Amino acid sequence: MNAVDTNVFVYAFDADETVKRPKAVELLDRLTQQSGETILLWQVAGEFLNCLRKWESAARMSAADVEANFRDVVAMFPLRPPTAACFAISFALRSHYSLSHWDSMLLAACKEVEVGVLFTEDLSAGADYDGVKIVNPFA
Repeated sequence: MNAVDTNVFVYAFDADETVKRPKAVELLDRLTQQSGETILLWQVAGEFLNCLRKWESAARMSAADVEANFRDVVAMFPLRPPTAACFAISFALRSHYSLSHWDSMLLAACKEVEVGVLFTEDLSAGADYDGVKIVNPFA
């Protein structure tokens, strides 16, 4: 199973990002064609909505566009919320790999729902965090 980090969604919707946007759009298009193989993590959905709202505050996007773009992302993949067990996994990952709080939470959510590949530019490409392989789609 796959998951996509917030940065990929942000680049896909950022008209100012001329280099990474086409790569992000291509990845999301490819993953949506592979039905059932990719999930949307709750943390990622929340972070993406936060970014959209910042764009709204900066007059880069209307409130209606924020809602429409968010609905588009949530419709791409099944949304997976974490459980309380995610915190214990996060503590172990943070301790073992010296990760930041949010990176350990993201990887814990991946582990909890058996994600094998996380597409992100925020962690070391090719690294394997207890069965979650990192792929940088922009490398």
